[in-house]
This record gives sequence, C-alpha cells and structure tokens, in this order.
Amino acid sequence: MTKEEELSQYMYQIEQYKEQLNQLDMQAQYLQAAVMDYNKAKIALEQLEKIDKEVDMLVPIGGGTFLDAKINNSSKVLINIGSGVVAEKKNEDAIKKIDERLKELEKTQNRLNEMIEQVQKQAEDVSEKAQKLMNQTN
Repeated sequence: MTKEEELSQYMYQIEQYKEQLNQLDMQAQYLQAAVMDYNKAKIALEQLEKIDKEVDMLVPIGGGTFLDAKINNSSKVLINIGSGVVAEKKNEDAIKKIDERLKELEKTQNRLNEMIEQVQKQAEDVSEKAQKLMNQTN
C-alpha cells in the first residue's frame, strides 16, 4: 500500500470516529434530557407529598400549554411501569421507582462516557499515525 493510500485510509477512519462521536454525543444529550425529566417528576412528587387538601394546579401538557386541574388525592399517582402500561402507585413508591430509573440512567451515562473516551483515544491514535506519515512524506 502506498503512503497516499495509507494516509487516505487514516483520514477515512478519522471521519468514521467523528461520526461515532457525534452519535454518542446525541445519545448523551438524550440521556441528560431523560435525567432532567425524571428529576422534575421526582421534585413534583416530593412537593405533592406535602399537600394535605385539594389544590388547584397548572399541569403542563407540552408545547408551553397547561391545563387547570384540581388534585383531590396527592397520595397516589399513575406511573409508567413499562411497555406502555401505567399503574397506580403510592407517591413514595413512585419516587422509589423514579430513583431506580435515575440509577439505571446514571449507569448508562457512565458506560456511554467510557465509550466516548475509547473512541476519542482511537481517533487520537489514528490521527497521530496520519501525522507521522505526513511528516515522513514531506
């Protein structure tokens, strides 16, 4: 293989690593958004635990749109338990379930960060090889 072909191969590998890093970064952003969503839900549930009586609330339904609602029973909530199935749970149990999900998301974030570091290292190694090859041809 000629030096030009080898250099072209290194450049192609670097581009592939960049694409992988972009995809991993998008996954990291998605995970961070999920963590924020669960944390907001947890805070709301913790605040609801403090409410003894009926209370009027604005419930966000997305797109900056809210419903005016009355909460009659703040001790029980509906929570997605998987596969599109929603179950009624005590507030404390829902908070525990959210905490479990947050721990799983944290583990996933850690694995993703390890993958990002690994791909960055591989890209740096190939970049160094390409740089050495370019210096040899000059």
